[in-house]
Amino acid sequence: MSERSINDLPEGYEPAVALKENYKPLKKEEYMCEQQIEYFRRKLVQWQEELVKESQETINNLQGEVRDIGDEAERASRETENTLELRTRDRYRKLLSKIRKALIRIQDGDYGYCEDTDEEIGLNRLIARPIATLTIDAQERWELRQRLLKEGR
Repeated sequence: MSERSINDLPEGYEPAVALKENYKPLKKEEYMCEQQIEYFRRKLVQWQEELVKESQETINNLQGEVRDIGDEAERASRETENTLELRTRDRYRKLLSKIRKALIRIQDGDYGYCEDTDEEIGLNRLIARPIATLTIDAQERWELRQRLLKEGR
């Protein structure tokens, strides 16, 4: 994410609760109290806004290219760059979907709790990955199941 502060709200965003300047969730607070929820809501909305902007820039870059200029090496290089941009855009699309789902979980009151075990995901994990839906243990179990399925067991 960019260097903007979590307190820099997107245009039209109405906060549910006021946050102190440079607020960070603390373990001594009640888990998923109003301030923590607002902190993560802002973080997610800000991330969403940045990804949408970057996706639009990617689209503009791809549309703005002149495709019939250059030799074969230049065209091959441009195609490689376009492929990378499209992969990045697809990654952003998937991230945006996860961000929207996290914002829905906030609305529903489920944010911060494991989808598998209903346990607290934990502040450190959510700060590092605000779209996390599983505790670390549940995530490891899920990854192990995926590996075993991939290996055909």
